[in-house]
Amino acid sequence: MASRYSLAKPREVLSNRYGVPVPESWKPRYNVAPGQEMPVITNRRKDELSFFKWGFVPNWSLDDSSATNLFNAKAENILTKAPFKQAARTQRCIVLADGYFEWKKTGKNKLPYRITLVTDEVFAFAGLWDYWENPNDGKIINTYTIITVPANRLLQELNDRMPVILTQETEQMWLSDKLPESAYNEILKPYNPDKMSFYQAHRVVNSTAYDYPECIQPAPKIYPGETYSLFD
Repeated sequence: MASRYSLAKPREVLSNRYGVPVPESWKPRYNVAPGQEMPVITNRRKDELSFFKWGFVPNWSLDDSSATNLFNAKAENILTKAPFKQAARTQRCIVLADGYFEWKKTGKNKLPYRITLVTDEVFAFAGLWDYWENPNDGKIINTYTIITVPANRLLQELNDRMPVILTQETEQMWLSDKLPESAYNEILKPYNPDKMSFYQAHRVVNSTAYDYPECIQPAPKIYPGETYSLFD
C-alpha cells in the first residue's frame, strides 16, 4: 500500500535523472498525501513533467468522489476490473518519488516508517492516469493512482502490500506505446528487497498538514518534552 510518500530531491536532480525540464517553482515535498498535485511522466508526454492530482477519477465517472479511495490500484486487477482496465492499456505513467511511508502498530501506537532505496536516489512508482471533465464547469481534472503488489520479504512486517517501484529499464517499458499485456507481470512485481531499506520516521509525518524536512528524518530516541523510561 502507498498512502503517503516523499519527493524531497531538488529540481536539478529530477531534471538530470529523467531528462525533463522541472519548473523553477518546484519545491521539495516531504509528506505527499492523496488529493495533492504531484509530478508524473505519462506515456502521452514522455519528455515533460505533468502535474496531476493523486486519487484516480475515471473519465466516465459522474463525479470526482472516487478520488478519495482510488489512490492505489492492485496490479492483479488492473487489466480486468473497472475503473482501471481502460487506463491500464492506454494511459500509464510513472510517479516520481524518493521514499514512501508505512505505519506499524506497536503496542497502542502506530509508528511511521520511511522506505527508500539503499542508495537514497530518486525512483518512480508505476501508475495509471486519467482525465475527468467536470459537468458543471467543464474543467478538466487529471488524476493518477499508484499500482501495488504483494510486499517483498523486507517489507512484510510493515504491510502485506507495497507500491511497484520501477527500474530505469522498466520505466521505459511502462511508458511504451507498444507494451504487450504479456509483459505486465514482468514489470509489476515486488522490488528487490536487497536494494531497499527502511527506518522509523519522525512522528510529525502523521499529520498530512505537516510538510517539512523533519518528516523524512529518523525518529529521535526521545522527543522534546518527553522523559525516558526503562519500561517503555
